[in-house]
Amino acid sequence: MNTHENTSTPAFTLAEVDRDGAIAEAMDTLERFADSRAGFLRKTALAVGGVVGGGAALGALAAPAGAATAGDVAILNYALTLEYLEAAFYTEAVRMGALSGDVRKFAGIVGSHERAHVAALKKALGSAAVKTPWFDFKGTTENEAAFRKTAQVLEDTGVMAYAGQAPLVDSDQVLGAALAIHTVEARHASWIRHLNGASPAPVAFDKPKSMQQVLAAVTATGFITKAPATTSSGGSPSFTG
Repeated sequence: MNTHENTSTPAFTLAEVDRDGAIAEAMDTLERFADSRAGFLRKTALAVGGVVGGGAALGALAAPAGAATAGDVAILNYALTLEYLEAAFYTEAVRMGALSGDVRKFAGIVGSHERAHVAALKKALGSAAVKTPWFDFKGTTENEAAFRKTAQVLEDTGVMAYAGQAPLVDSDQVLGAALAIHTVEARHASWIRHLNGASPAPVAFDKPKSMQQVLAAVTATGFITKAPATTSSGGSPSFTG
């Protein structure tokens, strides 16, 4: 397979991910905080590509959720739900065995990063952390071409959504951790774009995605379900959180 074929127009949209209501619940909380902050949350975006990720970032989020503002807790839970999605996607793709060469290397390394994000967010949130949803990736983890297209959408959307989160954070520690991981998520996006034969940096400026835009996109894939799913080949998804 030519991993450099041009797939700059992904076949999958990042959507339909909230059938168990976890993201909607976080959105409702954030909407309530928007009212008390002059609609500020409605005019900016939230992070999907991850808020924290190992090392110093993990230490920056070591404070218990009880010490954080309710707004930050809601934002972190929103990010955690989406990090669950990315971590599950990459973990399952590697375990399904359909990837090879540089694409498998990409999935393995990025998957380890996303699992680190999940672990750090869960540690920071403690008992306030939302639970791992069930996933059904609709065969995209079982075919290399489908995986590459889906990964590009996930990473591109994550970077644009993440860029809008920084102004929403109350805690300087959380903000520092968020900025520390943002560059890593941008590298993920550039890496998969390179593998897909797409420009790693197609524009000079990225436009952050609003919460509503991200949720509309995330709500369209059906990757999160209310019950355990099986893969198209009959096996069980590998990721358990």
